[in-house]
Amino acid sequence: MADTPKLVLPDIPGLRNIDTYIANGGYGEAMRKAYSMAPSAVTDEVKKSGLRGRGGAAFPTGLKWSFMPKNNDKKKYFLINGDESEPGSFKDRQLFEFNPHQMIEGILIGCYAMQIDHAYIYIRGEYAHWVRIVERAVEEAYANGFIGERMKDTFKPSGDGVPYSVEMTVHKGAGAYIVGEETAMMDSLEGKRGYPRFKPPFPANFGLWGQPTTINNIETVANVPVIMKMGGEAFSKIGDAKHPGTILFGVSGHVNKPGVYELPSGTLLLDIINKHAGGVPNGKKIKMVIPGGSSMPPMRGDQLEGVMMDAEHLKAAGSAIGTAGIMVMDEDTDIIKVLTRIAKFYWHESCGQCTPCREGTGWLLKLLRRFEASQAMEGDIDLLYDVAKNIEGRTICALGEAAGWPVYFTIERFREDFEKRVKPGLKIESPNRVHALRKGGMDLVQVRVPVVERV
Repeated sequence: MADTPKLVLPDIPGLRNIDTYIANGGYGEAMRKAYSMAPSAVTDEVKKSGLRGRGGAAFPTGLKWSFMPKNNDKKKYFLINGDESEPGSFKDRQLFEFNPHQMIEGILIGCYAMQIDHAYIYIRGEYAHWVRIVERAVEEAYANGFIGERMKDTFKPSGDGVPYSVEMTVHKGAGAYIVGEETAMMDSLEGKRGYPRFKPPFPANFGLWGQPTTINNIETVANVPVIMKMGGEAFSKIGDAKHPGTILFGVSGHVNKPGVYELPSGTLLLDIINKHAGGVPNGKKIKMVIPGGSSMPPMRGDQLEGVMMDAEHLKAAGSAIGTAGIMVMDEDTDIIKVLTRIAKFYWHESCGQCTPCREGTGWLLKLLRRFEASQAMEGDIDLLYDVAKNIEGRTICALGEAAGWPVYFTIERFREDFEKRVKPGLKIESPNRVHALRKGGMDLVQVRVPVVERV
């Protein structure tokens, strides 16, 4: 595993430049091999590789591609999710900056596999600098005949060219966490407010402008040219067998060398923190780690031994891989303050469409601020837990889980931190009670109801 080469962020200076990318095999072997195969065979190769989505859900990529309807005349779209608005996640940005052409090549191969002729790259609005980088890369690919009508002449596996071409559009979002959800992203791209849609119908049947659409993450498609070059079977043997390939781990927080590290899936979490990210400053102990971005269940620092960073092992350990954004917090971290900041983010970013999320995220924040000020009542821990639990599973999209999981898993695993913030004997009068029933007023109000005599 230590000798596994970097597949999506290789150490090649200037790879962002298209000439350097071509000189290192870009837009060559992988695309020509794909275009010499039947489209369904390309999808089968991706299935064989075991590639799983790198955007959070870890859904099998080849299986998702197979959902695209075949043998019909409907317009089809490929939507590439580069919104990357999950706190703690910054690995897509590295691909935009250092290897955008491999992402573009992966998109082109995916389009051929699903017989799609238009792809959109959706990038979060705050990434203005990286939007310009990707736009330039797309322009270079057009100029060199790798995108657009000139593709038909560029790729000639049998001397006749390929009767196939793809158009590609880079779209900058307005900046909203909710559009990282695939259906909200489609609404945003269509010019509407980013509201998640009910499913079914699923995007593969009813997506952008009502047409079949497949959505993949930036890092996911960047793996596709590698799979075509080495073959699906060889790729499937890299890293963990149930979640193969390398993963871009974004490490932040209390580490000496924060950054993005490309390592085989299944790498030990403590190895990533201590060997690659340089360990915790000043030799302090780890109190908490969030392994996959702020919405994933946090883990205690004393329960990290043997935890491997892939979808199945993290699930068994009580968390999830998410976007592989590893957030490390040392022994002096105020867990309540961290959780309050996270809760504020999800309250602010809720689209407001679902009542449990719209109202519940505000309740979470209000309760957590009591703990932050050490003004919590004895029943507030259980109340906070219940509110978080009652958001989960009751919303159209997963923002409900994103808001609820950090709260109730932190209570389960760090309850002692909450108990320290409870003020014994404290009682807070509800501001919604009738004025006359509050203490200091009348203890009992007798309401006389006039009798109305019938005439």
